[in-house]
Amino acid sequence: MNERRAAITAVGTFVPQRVLTNADLERIVDTSDEWIRTRTGIERRHVVEPGTPTSEIAAKAAADALRRRGLGASQIDLIVVATVTPDMLFPATACIVQDRIGATRAWGFDVSAACSGFLYALTTGAQFVQSGAHERVLVIGADVMTAILDWQDRSTCVLFGDAAGAVLLEARSDGTGLLDFAHEVDGSGACYLQMPAGGSLRPASHETVDQRLHYIKQQGQHVYKYAVRKFADITEKLLLRNDLTGTDVDLFVAHQANIRIIEAAQHRMGLPEAKVVKNIHEYGNTTAATIPLALATALDQKRLHARDTVLLAAVGAGFTVGSVLLRWSGVSWD
Repeated sequence: MNERRAAITAVGTFVPQRVLTNADLERIVDTSDEWIRTRTGIERRHVVEPGTPTSEIAAKAAADALRRRGLGASQIDLIVVATVTPDMLFPATACIVQDRIGATRAWGFDVSAACSGFLYALTTGAQFVQSGAHERVLVIGADVMTAILDWQDRSTCVLFGDAAGAVLLEARSDGTGLLDFAHEVDGSGACYLQMPAGGSLRPASHETVDQRLHYIKQQGQHVYKYAVRKFADITEKLLLRNDLTGTDVDLFVAHQANIRIIEAAQHRMGLPEAKVVKNIHEYGNTTAATIPLALATALDQKRLHARDTVLLAAVGAGFTVGSVLLRWSGVSWD
């Protein structure tokens, strides 16, 4: 009998209907469709209606996952929400989601690791299942990035969209599930991608609002170079530790921040196009939601099969870095 592992048994998503194209952004800020596409791979992104909180889209993604699995929210033991756009500093968005979906038996908490947040939440939730402490854990990646975008900053406002994705983790002893993970942080890079105000360091004031410090600030070139290097490093580390190479990977699911970053990691591992999920053209960077959205894309395209070896990877603000190796359990998808 194989050891008990945490396996993904359902995937759910929520994507807002409202679409913001590159052409739309040309009318808002000094940019162009050609500039955005060639440098990032993004063609459009989906955005929520103003005033929509992260808890609302997170709950919809969670409900979608539960529907696909045929379970009620009362059967969930734990909810872990990865987000950098919580409804408020406290309570945790997981608490609000728990109430919204009626998960009466569940406890929960938030994880803040920016674009690596979903992977951090996934491996955290997996420990509760693998240990036997819980049977079913709901892991959600959700962000309303438009709530913290400066529409006067063309270097950041073109990159992000809004969305939510959720997966259900359950115990399996058939060799499927989460096999290994590797995470890193490098806090010396915190200054290169951040929202400077709104916390205890710089509480909200007239001055911080006037200085537009409640929006994303990014030093793009530094972030890009770090991400290219660490994407490759963390995936190589995880593969080597498990005596695998790129040829053993059936599907590579990367955080969708920039098409050139994804392709750099793809080429280093020697992966053909058929083994790499790319949907950044449709959604942009949805931060914690990108990887579950990409899993849904792979399922839509029938590119995920039972017992496939799947490699996940992300780099985010912090800097945070993460990679997860799993054997796909087989998920019902309609």
